[in-house]
Amino acid sequence: MKVKTYVLAGATVLLYISAASQDVRYEGITPGDLAPGIKSLGNKSDLCFHNSSNRYTLLNFWASYDAESRARNVELANKVSSLDDDKIALCSVSFDENPSVFSGIIKIDKLSRDTQFNDVEGKKSALYRKYNLKKGFTNFLIDRNGIIVAKGITPEELANLIN
Repeated sequence: MKVKTYVLAGATVLLYISAASQDVRYEGITPGDLAPGIKSLGNKSDLCFHNSSNRYTLLNFWASYDAESRARNVELANKVSSLDDDKIALCSVSFDENPSVFSGIIKIDKLSRDTQFNDVEGKKSALYRKYNLKKGFTNFLIDRNGIIVAKGITPEELANLIN
């Protein structure tokens, strides 16, 4: 009976050590976390940040009523367009509830419809809550494995981080 107890205890310890040594990532919004996926956004059905290339994704959140986030969106879009397409892609999400306001801003700011998306649910959206944007709009640099590398980066920092 004692032998079985020791064997069982030893197996339990080995299992615990094995599980603890594995790199398990959980969804979250801080660097090192697995970026939460995005469901049904504009003309894309699901957005998953895992990709087979070594390309980063810059996920940026903004709204036309927040002047700072709007200006940063234009700066980031311009910076990303000046970088190598094989290194980085932009996914920029507006929380404007009025689609015509969103469309007008995209035109005025001369932004690509391929990289700009609109969540018309605004502050009530699941995406807004998932990325905890009540503390302000921000951005996330996500690697090919879906891991958040950096948060709240400036256009100047972007080139340094992806090189």
